[in-house]
Amino acid sequence: MKKMFLLALVSWCGLYGFTSCADKKEEKEEKVKFLVTSPLQKDTTITKEYVAQIHSIQHIELRALEKGYLQKIFVDEGQTVKQGQLMFQIMPMIYQAELKKSQAEANYVNLEYQNTKRLADNNVVSKSELALAEAKYDKAKAEVALAQTHLGFTTIRAPFDGIMDHFQARLGSLVDEGDLLTTLSDNSKMWVYFNVPEAEYLAYKEAKTNNLEKVNLLMANNQVYPQPGVVQTIEADFNNETGNIAFRATFPNPNRLLRNGETGSVMMTVPLKDALIIPQKATFEVLEKKFVYVVDKDKHVHQREVTVGSEMPDLYIITDGLKPDDRIMLEGIRKVKDGEKIKYDYEKPEKVISHLKVYAE
Repeated sequence: MKKMFLLALVSWCGLYGFTSCADKKEEKEEKVKFLVTSPLQKDTTITKEYVAQIHSIQHIELRALEKGYLQKIFVDEGQTVKQGQLMFQIMPMIYQAELKKSQAEANYVNLEYQNTKRLADNNVVSKSELALAEAKYDKAKAEVALAQTHLGFTTIRAPFDGIMDHFQARLGSLVDEGDLLTTLSDNSKMWVYFNVPEAEYLAYKEAKTNNLEKVNLLMANNQVYPQPGVVQTIEADFNNETGNIAFRATFPNPNRLLRNGETGSVMMTVPLKDALIIPQKATFEVLEKKFVYVVDKDKHVHQREVTVGSEMPDLYIITDGLKPDDRIMLEGIRKVKDGEKIKYDYEKPEKVISHLKVYAE
């Protein structure tokens, strides 16, 4: 009886062990079956970011036009001023004296001219003497106009609406002709300059449409500026050292949020023709290089380096290393070795990419 029990127990254990091994073998076979897909080739667009410099549409230096003491300052640093508003006055007394002197000389010469004219009308003096007297009077009037101009230069007014920068000279300072007093910025619109590589410039020109001219600005706080800009100007020449060409976009600035000298990044839509798109998760990195596993016709996997031209959420645009009909591993890339034979299920790239967060449109 005991022998029969032991025999039954051994038989049951053997059966259980066989079933367990079969389950493990089946599970192992399931684990070595991988998901494979291909690159998706299609026309698409990506958003590229370019480091940008932000400038006021008008940004000028206000300098002294005459030498003298800075007698009055009518504005303050950071103040918004209107066109024609009085800003600085340089001590005008010398120029006022010169104006009075030139006016007095002009009056004296005018009397001589009028007297000569009466004599000429009575044929007492010649016409050439009258012409000489008239020339002296014209010269005296020109001296008056010049003195008035110099006196006008002692008052400096805003040439346009704008925002003041800090003062370079203080009240009572002796300033020379040409000395910098401050700068003035018109921030109603902003000019944003950024550099575009030659290949992307050519793609931009080939596919240029109205919507491609619009760009956005990513500010230094990583917030997108609420007003879109428009690319209006492209420089004439490429920079031979960098291979880039400068673009200029104009952004409205109704709330005066942007200021001259700020930095940011221009976000511009760039068209790509027949781009090869793969999921990011199909790649792995070795020594800062990107690789994929390509499956050959005999179901062997081979490690291959690829070049990533652009990056989108969950997707890479591949510029070198793959062809549209290549088959690449999508999952399990950490579980295989180069040259290993695998079992796999193939899934079309359109279906694979549609399951990701962003689909390349």
